[in-house]
Amino acid sequence: MTIEFNEYKQYLLDTLKELLEVDSPTGFSKAINEKLKEMLLSLGYQAEESNKRFVKASVKGQSSKKKLAISAHVDTLGALVKRIDGDGKIRFTKLGGPILPTFDGEYCKIYADGGKVYTGTFLSDSPSCHVYKDASTKERNEDTMYVRIDEVVESKADVEKLGIRTGSVIAIETKTTVTQSGYVKSRFLDDKAGSACLLTVLYLLKQKNISPAFDVDFYFTNYEEVGHGAATVGKDADELLAVDMGCVGDGIACKETQVSICVKDGHGPYDYEMVERLLSLAKTGKIDYALDVYPYYGSDVGAAWSAGADVKGGLIGPGVHASHGLERTHVKGLQATIELLLAYLGA
Repeated sequence: MTIEFNEYKQYLLDTLKELLEVDSPTGFSKAINEKLKEMLLSLGYQAEESNKRFVKASVKGQSSKKKLAISAHVDTLGALVKRIDGDGKIRFTKLGGPILPTFDGEYCKIYADGGKVYTGTFLSDSPSCHVYKDASTKERNEDTMYVRIDEVVESKADVEKLGIRTGSVIAIETKTTVTQSGYVKSRFLDDKAGSACLLTVLYLLKQKNISPAFDVDFYFTNYEEVGHGAATVGKDADELLAVDMGCVGDGIACKETQVSICVKDGHGPYDYEMVERLLSLAKTGKIDYALDVYPYYGSDVGAAWSAGADVKGGLIGPGVHASHGLERTHVKGLQATIELLLAYLGA
């Protein structure tokens, strides 16, 4: 069945924006999981949340001879309060591996006790060129940066009275923008772009009354950014396909307008037979793709394998430029990812 992009483009972009609006630094999953369950139920799927905070939706296929699992992660990079200095500066520890210099000057939210949320800004210890000689040259890292809270505070006690403490979550603004030329600019396209692709596939299966070739479990995981997101998923599956960002940069073939088929990442090769099948499906479907090796990358498949899952594993996703910084992809890359997912499902 041929499905035109215009039939689901608006749903895809609206869904991606909705996901990006919900703060979900790794380990801070309640709000994003509630949003996911709401979305899945609105599409007519039963949503199941596990003890480890993944959300799953199952789809009955035409055959039960093989079980497929497809995952994307909804946790993002972020920070936690590490300590509060005597003058009220909030020191932080990062969640996952953000490029910290890109945090400098960015607005954020601090989630305090009692459901209170405060705004602030990530800054360097030398934030003004009129005051500090090294304002431009000081290294940006956890030891030289802090969060300036938008409240009148002059001491550690003042900040603590607000309900902010060690372990309070700090979420950075996404700055989501969709351009007329089709680019999507936002933090955390890794991997809310992949999650939006999964939800769009689930939308199309319902809208077009399509049954995949085999039974499929769709997983939306947390904790991927710290390495163990899919440690408990896909235990009863024959194959696990992770849908995560494709890398873009020097020495990499993938472009933002393509779907990446990853051959090998920092943990080793993906299943050869799965890679070959995905490649064949892309060629047959005239889907714009790239094959690549990502040396500084890990996925939910690696987490599942490390936890002992006996599954074949593959990795695909839209090309994302400037990953773990100010990211960008293109609607054509999202479209190619959805087309390859549908082909993989036999839809």
